[in-house]
Amino acid sequence: MSSDSGKNQAVGCFYDGGAERETDRQLPVCPSRERPVKLLSVVGAVVQGQNDWGVTYTSTQICALKGSTVDINCTYRYPSRINDHDTTVERTFWFTKLQDNEPVDLRTDSKYAGRVQYHCNKNDCTLRITDLRESDSAEYKFRFITNQPGGRVIGSPGVTLTVTDFQVKVSRGSACPIQTCTWAKLQCHTSCHLPDHASYIWYKNGENIWRQTSSFSDYFYPADSYSCALKGYEHHSAPSVCVYGQPCNRVIYTDQSICAFRGSSVDISCTYNSLGSITSELWFSHEGGGGLWWWYTSHPTDRIQILETERGHSTLRITNLRESDSAQYHFKFQTRNFEWGSSLPGTTLTVTDPDVQVQVFLSSTGPKLICLSSCLLPGRSSCIWYKNEEKIQEDTSFSYRGSVDPAARYSCALKGYRSLPVYAPKVPLVLKSFSGNIMEGSSVNLTCSSDANPAAKFTWYKMNQTLLRNEPQLIFNNIQSSNSGEYYCTAENELGKRTSEYIFIDVRYAPKLSSVSVSPSGEIVEGSSVTLNCSSDANPAANYTWYKENQTLLHGPENIYHFTSISSEDSGIYHCKSENQYGQINSSSLSLDVQYAPKLPSVSVSPSGEIVEGSSVNLTCSSDANPPANYTWYKENKDSPKASGQIFPIIHFRPEHSGNYYCEAQNRRGRHNSTLYLTLVGGAYKLAATGTITTLLLAIILLAVFLWIRRNRSFTQQFEPGGSTNNRAQLGMGPVNDCRSIATQSEMAGQQDDLNYARISFSQDQPDALYSNIRPTQHPRQTEEEEQDDVEYSDIKFDSASSAPGTRQQEAGDELFALYSTVNKKHVNTT
Repeated sequence: MSSDSGKNQAVGCFYDGGAERETDRQLPVCPSRERPVKLLSVVGAVVQGQNDWGVTYTSTQICALKGSTVDINCTYRYPSRINDHDTTVERTFWFTKLQDNEPVDLRTDSKYAGRVQYHCNKNDCTLRITDLRESDSAEYKFRFITNQPGGRVIGSPGVTLTVTDFQVKVSRGSACPIQTCTWAKLQCHTSCHLPDHASYIWYKNGENIWRQTSSFSDYFYPADSYSCALKGYEHHSAPSVCVYGQPCNRVIYTDQSICAFRGSSVDISCTYNSLGSITSELWFSHEGGGGLWWWYTSHPTDRIQILETERGHSTLRITNLRESDSAQYHFKFQTRNFEWGSSLPGTTLTVTDPDVQVQVFLSSTGPKLICLSSCLLPGRSSCIWYKNEEKIQEDTSFSYRGSVDPAARYSCALKGYRSLPVYAPKVPLVLKSFSGNIMEGSSVNLTCSSDANPAAKFTWYKMNQTLLRNEPQLIFNNIQSSNSGEYYCTAENELGKRTSEYIFIDVRYAPKLSSVSVSPSGEIVEGSSVTLNCSSDANPAANYTWYKENQTLLHGPENIYHFTSISSEDSGIYHCKSENQYGQINSSSLSLDVQYAPKLPSVSVSPSGEIVEGSSVNLTCSSDANPPANYTWYKENKDSPKASGQIFPIIHFRPEHSGNYYCEAQNRRGRHNSTLYLTLVGGAYKLAATGTITTLLLAIILLAVFLWIRRNRSFTQQFEPGGSTNNRAQLGMGPVNDCRSIATQSEMAGQQDDLNYARISFSQDQPDALYSNIRPTQHPRQTEEEEQDDVEYSDIKFDSASSAPGTRQQEAGDELFALYSTVNKKHVNTT
């Protein structure tokens, strides 16, 4: 029977925090007080633990009756984590004594064999002791051991258990005046303190006399015997006593309870005494619910015998036991004037299957073996031990006294019934619930199995990382790619530990997490080496397709796209596609921005065509560059810039603005120049720039041809045939810097009213250049020159891949040729 839990509790502990200390300390006990409960007496106390380590007992003192069952309870605590390491409880047990300064687990003590059980959970543990004996009276302590260095705790002081029995105490008074009797007081006594309101049962000559107090007084006669018990625990009654004196009528059973194997035999015995001559005696049993009595007389049957080897000692022997033989058996005798009653409890027989087994317990010195049975009767049976099927020991002790070899198999036998062998686990086998490829998202089970007795506890590992304890199955309900790897399990019991082979889990899945990166990182400069890398998580490995915008560039297993010398044309948006047989995914886009120095700038002027003096002109410079170029305008032979910006405006164009202009396009990657030439001519400004389009050239050529035809017509009308030589001389081809040709033309212009000169020359293998020479109009002068018409000269240069036959070059190497056009205009002089 177990004790009730009250408000008063006992707490005790010791924590050895040092790694070098191995013994447990005791802690002091605080004052206590007594609290009674039913059959048990309980005393509570409080002892503080240290550093969150401790053991709390439900009670510190328990009193129990002989033959009963008691539960001793405790809870314990410990830090969940110390120095970044989780705390794990590795062993828990109860003890009463030490051996070589080490606590001895009660389960390994042969005195408690078959009578001790532990019921332990995460933070509590209960010790249950059955069939209590007076020798069980002791102080019981609880100990737990953790994985922390020195983390071993004993709850001290422990729980004091006192085992006692009921006795009938007789206090005699005066004798009866008339008959042979005596006045006396009977008390049902026990050393346990019981509640004042407890109810009792009294027996007279085996019959219930219905008294409920712990004591009573009456006249008692020589033939009568009395017994008592606590109501509800009648099976633990006090032995019958003769109140008046010896002898008297009474029956005393040898055992209150007996357990036997099915198929075996059992002897149920008692001693009896009668003051009269016995006329009959018998054994009987009562079937609990049916009210049916079975009588066993002195006449033997095939399974039942009544033996009486001596007077006053009777034995009921039952052979080939059946489970239906389980019952309470009573002995009864009769005389001529007396019959022993049937209310006093007899002997309870329990018949069970032969459950012989070897229990293995760990101790400080290694594993211990105990031979146990569901019906263990200490002192009445011998135990035989076997090692690898060979008999090695026979003893009345149920403990194996030798050292245990983890590689051997051990078994024991009781009353001819052999236990199954115990042995360490065999090499575990890992079974998988799948065949073929494992797809991500599927369900996968791994099962670890090992032949072992006691049954093994399993632990799963992934690459030395503990995943799951005490479970044979590792279950993935929705397996992921992160679950890929090597797995193994261990099987362990009290006799040893073994490790399985490795099993590789390869989870297949479509590509995911696709992205594009560029190397080297940072700004990309034209001409450098650049590599694009496409990364993707896939199993099996993905194939890659590279795209620029929507144009396919490359397909294959390589995840890189390489530019040996990247150019500005390679700028754009890139992405890649990763695919395997399970799916595909596109990466995010990457913008590739290639930086380069400005290309050759182009220049233009607006408005285009002839511009009247005093108008505004915008010069524009543009260049392909990344990053965008900054522009600076310069005038020839001037050190300081004229302007900055892509557009250079000239407001109110004047003669001093004539000259050569060039723009410079610049960014942090380099610079480039382009030139624009402006030359002043009469009345207006004409523009020529590098790269004049073909249509403009054709228009100028047509104009020159027109002027040539007009001049020829003028010569035909005004000169005689002999003068043609002079005219041809004036029209002869010559360099643009031929001063004499210009002077000759001036003289001819002074002699003729309407005379046009045109001279055209082409350069050889030179850059395009267009010159516009502009002179403003002058007021008439009183000199001879004022009588001459204004002269307009136009010098035009054309590029030619090669010199035409008959064309000559300037001696100084200047390959510029000039077209001169002279136009005479009449002026009106005002005086």
